[in-house]
Amino acid sequence: MRYFKKVEGNRIYLSPINIDDAPNYVKWLSDFETSVNLSCSHSIISIDSEKNILERLISDNNNFAIIESKNDKLIGNCGFLNVNNLNRSAEIGIFIGDKNYWNKGYGTEAIKLLLDFGFNIRNFNNIMLIVMEYNKRAFKCYKKCGFKVIGERREAVIFGNKKYGKIYMDILASEFKSSLVDNYIKEENMIKDF
Repeated sequence: MRYFKKVEGNRIYLSPINIDDAPNYVKWLSDFETSVNLSCSHSIISIDSEKNILERLISDNNNFAIIESKNDKLIGNCGFLNVNNLNRSAEIGIFIGDKNYWNKGYGTEAIKLLLDFGFNIRNFNNIMLIVMEYNKRAFKCYKKCGFKVIGERREAVIFGNKKYGKIYMDILASEFKSSLVDNYIKEENMIKDF
């Protein structure tokens, strides 16, 4: 099997990244509509350079492929950046590359799984992200997942003659509602009276 179910949701699961998927990532990241929201629309990405990026993400041990459960199909990736174990903080990044899965809640489900893993398995206390002001779809998704705006870097992104801000958002462990660990323990009846 190409993918392994590390964190399972209803319609997707998070798996270790497979380097053989480099051509899919190159295809997605070469599409302006996808890459503009990732701040890499100016980059020219080859299969070799993408393999190098994927190797780095794999060795970093903080990133996942997002896999649609029904067909075991790669649809994007997500993971943690700038991990600070001392202060129990990290940033997240995500993208759904396969446009057939846009606007259908897959990103929201992936973020919730990633947050659950981050807070309840990795023991983070604060998880933040940065979203471009023009990326309304992502902003709405992040708010739905519980992120709060903590600031803005004004006019930090320029396309042609238009300037946009970068919006900073975060969520605390105490604000997150779900728990992989609690659900597992309840399902497996692991808590017993002594």
